[in-house]
Amino acid sequence: MAEARLRDETMTGREIATRTLPDLPDRITARELLRLRVRDEVARHNAAGGDVFQGLVRPSAATETAQGFRLPGAHRIDWEQQADIACAAFAGNGFVLLTSDRQIEDLDEWIDLRHDNEISFIRLIPLVGG
Repeated sequence: MAEARLRDETMTGREIATRTLPDLPDRITARELLRLRVRDEVARHNAAGGDVFQGLVRPSAATETAQGFRLPGAHRIDWEQQADIACAAFAGNGFVLLTSDRQIEDLDEWIDLRHDNEISFIRLIPLVGG
């Protein structure tokens, strides 16, 4: 079994957050890793409660703040719906995934966690007017 260290970074490389997902297979697709990450962050949010979700992508009905995504009241999040939103965000260039030696171009690409166990998630900011 392997683990993955997931880093959220700005486009300049500044680390925003980091988390570790343990007990993963040695090889995993980027899609599976993304869905597991989202499932983990949603489970943490739902267990803790509160109206601010700190995750990779904005849940529907939430507004973005400096602290995370503000939900309308204490709101449980559906991890599968959130994982679908994350996959769509990747496909729409909402964020990129980088391993130690390459950019992940497709969610069906395999990641060998024995060698590439640190994955960076870099959220892209849309340009005004484009």
